[in-house]
Amino acid sequence: MNQLTIELPPNISIEEAQLLLAVKLFETGKLSLGQAAKLAHYSKRTFIDLLVNNKIPDFLKKSGI
Repeated sequence: MNQLTIELPPNISIEEAQLLLAVKLFETGKLSLGQAAKLAHYSKRTFIDLLVNNKIPDFLKKSGI
């Protein structure tokens, strides 16, 4: 597994950065739903809820929501 170290501005938490990265990698097809949920430290169900609540277009199209 690859590792990345970055400095975040004070207004962005580690958790927020992980979630944003996971969502983007899922949107672009680089990660599966399960992989993205794991990267963001959420269960698949919670990650799905986050995608739906934030109206992530690709997920909504794929799931028929």
